[in-house]
Amino acid sequence: MSSTTIVIGAGPGLGMSVAHRFGREGHKIVLVSRNPARHPGYLAALEAEGIEATAIAADVRDRDALLAALRGIGHVDVVYYGPGASDLNARPVPITSADVPAAQEAMRSVYPAIDVVGAVLPGMLERGDGGLLFAGGLSAIVPMPMLGGLALSSAALRNYALTLNAALTEKGIYAGTLTIGGLIERGDIHRMVTSQRDGLDGLDGLSIPTLDPDTIADTAWDLYAKRDRAEAVFNALA
Repeated sequence: MSSTTIVIGAGPGLGMSVAHRFGREGHKIVLVSRNPARHPGYLAALEAEGIEATAIAADVRDRDALLAALRGIGHVDVVYYGPGASDLNARPVPITSADVPAAQEAMRSVYPAIDVVGAVLPGMLERGDGGLLFAGGLSAIVPMPMLGGLALSSAALRNYALTLNAALTEKGIYAGTLTIGGLIERGDIHRMVTSQRDGLDGLDGLSIPTLDPDTIADTAWDLYAKRDRAEAVFNALA
């Protein structure tokens, strides 16, 4: 049986790079994203490389839809969890103005990750093998006051991944995190920022640091395959 990798939050940037990278290793790919209109193009791109793939429409914030999608997939070897921002035009409240509702809203991005793990982990434990990969923001380790509650959720997701790895390593299961600071090329946020840069404070005329999603995807594979560290940090802002 071939291995199956689920890409949750599949988008044109890092999500699809991860799908291609794991697909080239012989993994069957299952794309999960909230925009089914994009799926035919994604599947065609993977098929062109000889990668077997399917796609499911589900928003990670719709718990029932997400869990139903996971139940329908069955055997899962690797999960990549990397949903993007739900509202690309929303600006976070700075940490000095963040209140409990803002923090609670930010933490909603972490809860689906826990649901995903709860759905796939029993099968991995039964087989004694598997991989759980998470993508989070650099504000988890570098103070970024302007991101407010998003820094809290980034730190929570990172700690969740690292603690899972500590708990599961001896059981044959890997968990790790990609901690990312910078605009990921080809991604939705990168496209939004570069198209609207003239209207964004402080960006007019400035070079925007970017990251190559293929490079990050290569590292994601290395983390899973080598299992010699639980985190890789990408900081284009330094």
